[in-house]
Amino acid sequence: MVIEVNVDAKTQSFIDVEEKYGAHNYHPLPVVLERGEGCFMWDVTGRKYFDFLSAYGAVNQGHCHPRIIKAMVEQACKLTLTSRAFHNNIFGDFCKYVTEFFGYDKVLAMNSGAEACETAVKLARRWAYDVKKVPENEAIIIWAENNFCGRTITCISASTDPSSYARYGPFTPGMAIVKYDDLDALEAYLDEHGPKVAAYYVEPIQGEAGVHVPKDGYLKGVSELCKKHNVLFIADEIQTGFGRTGKMLCCEHEDVKPDMVILGKAMSGGIYPVSAVLASNEVMLTIQPGEHGSTYGGNPLGACVAMEAMKVLVDEKMAENAERLGKIFRAEAEKVKYEWVKEVRGKGLLNAIELDPAFAKKVTAWEVCLKLKEHGLLAKPTHDNIIRFAPPLCITEEQIMEGIAIIQKTFTECNVL
Repeated sequence: MVIEVNVDAKTQSFIDVEEKYGAHNYHPLPVVLERGEGCFMWDVTGRKYFDFLSAYGAVNQGHCHPRIIKAMVEQACKLTLTSRAFHNNIFGDFCKYVTEFFGYDKVLAMNSGAEACETAVKLARRWAYDVKKVPENEAIIIWAENNFCGRTITCISASTDPSSYARYGPFTPGMAIVKYDDLDALEAYLDEHGPKVAAYYVEPIQGEAGVHVPKDGYLKGVSELCKKHNVLFIADEIQTGFGRTGKMLCCEHEDVKPDMVILGKAMSGGIYPVSAVLASNEVMLTIQPGEHGSTYGGNPLGACVAMEAMKVLVDEKMAENAERLGKIFRAEAEKVKYEWVKEVRGKGLLNAIELDPAFAKKVTAWEVCLKLKEHGLLAKPTHDNIIRFAPPLCITEEQIMEGIAIIQKTFTECNVL
């Protein structure tokens, strides 16, 4: 079934320019946004929407949080970029704040999540050669099946999704895949190949794959297996970090401390690209001056913004809000569990509703999102039959109930299609 969407002339004019001059590497919903505040966004016609995507988890603190904007403007008027050729008066404070906040020895600052992923892979390989004494060029990184960590060649070399890797080869060698949420599969691989394995790279919850939450005890089991085989446990908390799942890091739900944590997205509250890798001295100091870096990584503007963004999360108790409202969201979402709604799942305010694939052949997740948009709520599908719902963590109970009412209304309408 094709759901018709009426796009006004003003909106279409913006879309047409983008389509003509921009690469076609995204497929956005037909809405053109020009303003955001808190958990809301407004389009070019002045229409207001609930944002239930949060820029894939980058806007946990809410759109244009005044404290973060103030910090950015004040720093931008002083100094924005020095490169790491020189010291600046902000970066050291940033390093101290972030490492003490999460309890790690060192932080390596980058910009995008994919860059942080690449950094973690390089660190793991260097550690494998220098510390574990894996033979040169033989180190293996294990990845969870259906992972998503970015779009670089190394990231897609580990992907099992053809839409990510198809026709981009040849790929980075040294990658192995095991089934997600399967400790037996990980243990079997480590038993056979452990001496050459540098790290196991995993998202605590697989976001892009469809918000797949592992069984209780999985992350703790991963940690124990990695310790047993002298393998680094790398947790990709780019999307699950900074309060999104009800804890500052998702791994905290199982009291697990990975050897490396990858951060991004909400690290700057959606204001400026900032990412980072956290690790021990043993891991981090395997890279020496001149062996890795980024012109913008650790710049004073990004460092200032990130510190304020993290302080906002703590001061406004956003992780606690996500924990409480996530339970309400899932309980209320269960009320739209028609026969064609396969599952409601998530943790904190990272949630998904999965449609039965047979129903999705008639009404796709994309078409459901189009109807949600028409009713004033913006969400985005992942795959043809899964819709991810992840509003900013500043959302109130009253607002989330309004959003759920829109979801319930939309699903009720879809039930009669």
